[in-house]
Amino acid sequence: MAHTATAVTEALGQSEPFLAFQERLSRVAPVNRPVLLIGERGTGKELAASRLHYLSNRWQAPMVALNCAALSPSLIESELFGYEKGAFTGALQRRVGRFEAADRGSLFLDEIGSIPMEVQEKILRVVEYNAFERVGSSESVESDVRIIAATNADLKYLARKNRFKQDLLDRLSFEVLFLPPLRERKEDIFLIASHFAGRMALELGWDEIPVFSDEAVEALENHIWPGNIRELKNVVERAVYRSDAATITEIDFYPFHSPYENTAAPAAAKSAADESAGGTDLGKLLQGPLKEAVWQLKATMMQTALQKAKYNQKKAARILGLTYHQFRGMYRQYKATQPDTPSP
Repeated sequence: MAHTATAVTEALGQSEPFLAFQERLSRVAPVNRPVLLIGERGTGKELAASRLHYLSNRWQAPMVALNCAALSPSLIESELFGYEKGAFTGALQRRVGRFEAADRGSLFLDEIGSIPMEVQEKILRVVEYNAFERVGSSESVESDVRIIAATNADLKYLARKNRFKQDLLDRLSFEVLFLPPLRERKEDIFLIASHFAGRMALELGWDEIPVFSDEAVEALENHIWPGNIRELKNVVERAVYRSDAATITEIDFYPFHSPYENTAAPAAAKSAADESAGGTDLGKLLQGPLKEAVWQLKATMMQTALQKAKYNQKKAARILGLTYHQFRGMYRQYKATQPDTPSP
């Protein structure tokens, strides 16, 4: 079955990069040509595609979406173009593909860089002639579809490596819109976080609207957000549900820390701390580079505080005179330097 979009959730933002992107999107939306959306994971490519569709002259027709990365190469062709009864084992009846379902509307191809070359050839024919054949048929089917494609891959590089058809790339890139990552939209982070927090509170049946402490806002705004909006939503919703009050004070960016990771072998942890600080030999520290010496001292003090606090990180932060978020940042840096240990 084809998945059609039934509602559009408005994108939120007031930063200059966000507004500039929305302006470019709105300008190209009424133009009946393909658009290529390029952005990191979690930047809202599907939301942008929906906005393109609903601002176009095709808004009353279906918008059909296909995540090309979610299908095996052998299935993508039949999903896009449909198939006839008996075309292959298990094809018990004719099935309409996404191009046919999106007739007079828009087809959103997410992760288009995952499409096999032989299927790209058929897509190019649709773009050029508005016609295709179902799998197992030689009958031509006409389809008037506007393609909106999205990717976080470098399609120019893939084309140079003959993994993406240059002709198709040329046809799809009438306009190329780059979605700004969240780290470039610092002014929008608090606005979006407040939106997600309010929705989560409503879902939990709260009577009060959540607010963020100054410390929590600072932590949110200083985070790099590799997962962009999707990561922000997850982080904020987790913070709201864990909070015992309407004021959100603690933000956990990385929930994969086991509370037992440092309790299994305290002696080994102490040994690692001693080793990381050069055995706490001041003479050795003074002989090395300043930056390295400072870091070794920090690592030693952090491990010592953790041992005193019985590996309770909030207590360790208080021992060091740091906020919990400052301690977490230092702890993440430390973990990133340890071999075979994933960085939070």
